[in-house]
This record gives sequence, C-alpha cells and structure tokens, in this order.
Amino acid sequence: MAITRPKGTNDLLPPGSPKLSPVTSAAAHIWLTETARRVLERAGAHRIDTPVFEEAELVKRGVGDSTDIVRKEMFTVYYFGDHGGFILRPEGTAAIVRAYLQNGLKQLPTPLKLWTSGPIFRAENVQKGRYRQFHQVDYEVLGSADPLVDAEAIALMVDVVRELGLKEVRVKLGSIGDPADREAYNAYLRELFTAHLDRLSDDSKDRLTRNPMRILDSKSEGDQDLIAELSVKPMLDFLGDEARAHFEAVQGYLKDWGVPYDLDPSIVRGLDYYRRTAWELHHEGVGAKSALGGGGRYDGLAEILGGQATPGIGWAFGVERLLLALEAEGAELPQTEGALLYVVALDEENVPHAAKIAIDARAVARTEFAYRAMKPGSAFKDAERRGVRWIALLGSQEIENGTLSLKNLQSGEQRVIGVSKLAAFLEAEEQTSIFSHSPQPTPHNPTPQESP
Repeated sequence: MAITRPKGTNDLLPPGSPKLSPVTSAAAHIWLTETARRVLERAGAHRIDTPVFEEAELVKRGVGDSTDIVRKEMFTVYYFGDHGGFILRPEGTAAIVRAYLQNGLKQLPTPLKLWTSGPIFRAENVQKGRYRQFHQVDYEVLGSADPLVDAEAIALMVDVVRELGLKEVRVKLGSIGDPADREAYNAYLRELFTAHLDRLSDDSKDRLTRNPMRILDSKSEGDQDLIAELSVKPMLDFLGDEARAHFEAVQGYLKDWGVPYDLDPSIVRGLDYYRRTAWELHHEGVGAKSALGGGGRYDGLAEILGGQATPGIGWAFGVERLLLALEAEGAELPQTEGALLYVVALDEENVPHAAKIAIDARAVARTEFAYRAMKPGSAFKDAERRGVRWIALLGSQEIENGTLSLKNLQSGEQRVIGVSKLAAFLEAEEQTSIFSHSPQPTPHNPTPQESP
C-alpha cells in the first residue's frame, strides 16, 4: 500500500496539478502571505520568525493549562535525555513574546510592530477549514497600551482581507475588561452555574473551578443550551470605568476610519493575562465555524513568561480559511505565470546553444529551455502547456545569423531579434509583466457604519 500524507495535512502543489484547489495551491499561499506582508510593512511592521517547536512550559504558560489547546490539541515532541519535551507551536503569540524578551527587543522603538507567517499544529478533529497542520499570518504590537494601537490592529486585519479582495467579512468586537472586572464576572458565573452543575459537560465542570469564563466558549451543545436558557449576562456588563473608556475609544477610532464592526458581548478570553479589547473576524462561507481569525490585548503575558510588564496586542488568521472564504465568494485567485521565454532547438546539435542562450537570459528574466530538439509544432504545444509567453526557435540558420525567431503565444506577434539584443528585449518585457500583473491596492472606502 502506498504511503499517504498524515490526516489533517495538505500538500501545497504547483500550477496545473490535477488535484489543485485554493487550499492546496502553493502559489495562492505565497500570494496571500505576500499581500499580508505588503499591507503590514506599509504600516511599519517588521518580519520576525521563531522556531516551529518551543519548550513545553512556554506553551503551557503562554496559552494556559485550562484551554483545549493545552489539554487536548498539542503535539509534543520528546527526545532521549529530555524530561519535559517540546511542543510543535499551536499558536504564534507566546513564541513572539518570548523572542521579544529573550533578544532584548524592548530596546527598539515602541510600539514595536511585528509580523510572521508559517505552519501551526493542533491535534484537533479534522473538518472543513480545520487541519492538524495549517498556516497562519500573525501580527503583534508590543510596548503600548493606547486604544489607538488596538484600533489600528483591527483596521490592519480588515485592510489585509480587503486587499485580498474578500468582501463578506465582519468584525465582531468585545471587551473582557481588567483583572478586577473579570474576577467579578467569574464570581457571577461560578454562582450561576453551580446551581446547574449536573447539566454541565465534564469539561465545563472542570472549568467552573479553574476558569468559569471558559464555559462560555464550550463546544458542548448542552452547555450552550444552558447558557441561552439562563440568559447569562455578558462580560460587557461588568466593565469598570477605565476599561469601558478604553473600549469606547477603540470604537470611536473604528467609526472615524470607516471600519465596520458589530458589538458581540459573547466574546471572551479566559486567560489571566488578557485585557480589554478582543475581537474576531467572521465569514459565513467557510462553514459552521465562521471565524477566519481573531485577536486581543494581552498586557499580562510578558510577566507570566518571566519578563517585565509589557503591554501587547495582536491577531492571527488562518491562511487556509481565508482561501476557502475567497473561493466561497467566487474570487479569482492569481495564476502563476510561466517563463517569459522558452528556447527550443530545432536540431540536436543546437540544444547546447539553446541552453547557453537561456542560461544567460536568466540574468534579466524567467527563462527555460528544451532539453531535446523539437519540431516547431511540438515546441509550440509544449510551450503552451508550460504557460510560456514567448518562444524562441533556434535552428542552424539562426545560429549562423546570430538571431532568434520569437513568437508571443498570447498575442501571436512574431519577430526576429539578434541574440545580443535579447537581454534588453526581455528586460522590457519583464517590466511590462510586473506592471500588468502586480496586485493593486484596494481603496479603503468607508462602509456605512452598521454598529450601534
């Protein structure tokens, strides 16, 4: 029996592959990540990369012992002589804050904006848009607690998906207040749910002691039915004066900038280091779980990881889920172009000459060559299959004259040029290709505010 890839993973494939889809297209992944890079770096963000595995203790502190990620979804890697093991990263924030502390990034100008992308690993049930290895784009800002930073982070997340061409998305915005606010809320939840302990799932019974707010995130239908039946008050009702002022300031900026959002009192973050602003980005086209990603403020995380108090906020979205959303909207994903030039010898003795011309041409343009001689008809068919723009046929007469016979397979144009002029010709064609096919920024047109 043939060996297959592990369940919950995807191969990223080249253009023309028989089983190609938006999720499995390597070109689509590169395009999406590059679009995010362009938007985020225009706003002053810098690239950072961390290992795909970290000390288990980092993830347990940074994500939280009571979360499903730590309790059920982590991939642990052990090796001889190790007593604690490593964790394949189930999210990006904790590792970035660890890198910030370990490498003295506090010395850089603040607020420090960082972004990264790469594979994420979670041992969860596989379903549409949810995999055991998937990819994320992650944006983090460290060093400022200003609500202006929160609003900018949300706006940048929306800017990325707008630049990709995605339209049917909504920001669901909430706040989880300050630690004292959450303490009061947890006390309320503990008293409320204790009277109905027998109806809670086993996981939620455990959360009732550890972290009652996590019950509101329960995946159990029975838990969710109970929450609806009890008309549980939202966290927003428990915000203190400072947290409420912060939340209102964030909303004010978003309204001024034309960033549409809906207030969602149900958004919670159960871990102690989270503060104030929390949000999710949703799209109904990706299935029952409509969240493309989300973010929040985590001012207490650096201290939990052993560093000095450092305010932080960030977000992440799943690349595969964004590609599914684009597919659901019928968006046309960019196609990878073939070589600009394909050099084909008509006679076997001229194959080395074709190879030399192609290799020299690569200094200025994407160029391929045929490894064997072909008749013109076969050469044109092969070039079309490869998606080539120009084909150059090289025979004995061209060798004698120092010329190339070129044909544009898109327009049908034909011309003969000297080999000495090929580089200048290709350089001009390459510039035409760049300006014709580069993704264009999507204007930030304010959308009528639909929020309260």
